[in-house]
Amino acid sequence: MQRKAYVPAAACLVALLAGCTGGTGDGATTDDSHPGGDGVATEAAQPGRYRTLPEPCRAVGRKTLDAMLPGIREIPDEAQRQKAYAGEPSLAYNTDRKVGCRWKVDSADATDHLFVDFERVVSYDNAVSDDSQAEALFARQVAAADLPEPSASPGASAPASPTGTPSPTASATASPSGSPAVPSGDPSADATASPAPLPRLLDDLGDEAFVDDELSGPGPTAERRTVTVAFRTSNVVVTIEYAEQPALAGVVPDSEDMQDRARKLASQLAGSLRG
Repeated sequence: MQRKAYVPAAACLVALLAGCTGGTGDGATTDDSHPGGDGVATEAAQPGRYRTLPEPCRAVGRKTLDAMLPGIREIPDEAQRQKAYAGEPSLAYNTDRKVGCRWKVDSADATDHLFVDFERVVSYDNAVSDDSQAEALFARQVAAADLPEPSASPGASAPASPTGTPSPTASATASPSGSPAVPSGDPSADATASPAPLPRLLDDLGDEAFVDDELSGPGPTAERRTVTVAFRTSNVVVTIEYAEQPALAGVVPDSEDMQDRARKLASQLAGSLRG
């Protein structure tokens, strides 16, 4: 049997005095224990705030479903009505990472659809945090939504003329819509203000969010409106799709009303997340 070599303590002392500890000629020492040579260990990225996801079909309350799906209260059969309230869970292979639920209800006036999706993002790269990975995922959603480039702030001051006073031409074109700005105090200011462009970013929901509103093109059936609200909170991304198609051609679902309902639901879902 091969035996390990034994080095006497005296030999170690001699080697130490000879500078075998990595000392440089000027007495400085180096630490080559780290491959980078800086002697600093790499700190693992922080995990995300959320470790679980809510049960999606229970995440939306009945009062909210009544408001967003008016036909649900018109279902005469009790069992069918309870089934409609329960929703249909999305097929999920890992409910710790991604879950969803959808509802579809017909009424005399329209067919309403609601879909909610929760995704908990986990980074498997020690150098990338869960939050950063979720931020990258959400950035792809924003890119897919094709948000317009941010315009100049409506409150920005107009360029000054050589005399030091705002240029009349600049003042007339300061309106984001490109039309002459309405004088301050004009009673018709609200009536003539251009609606906010869509899709657009939201600054009052989660860490980042956006809303989109699309109306299907004209055809043999009534136009369908689909409102999407998506937001990210830490390492969880939530997406809401709310659609309505009227029963009669020529009827257009109300954009403001549908956006308001979808954004209220988004706020409720953001508050329901638990770490």
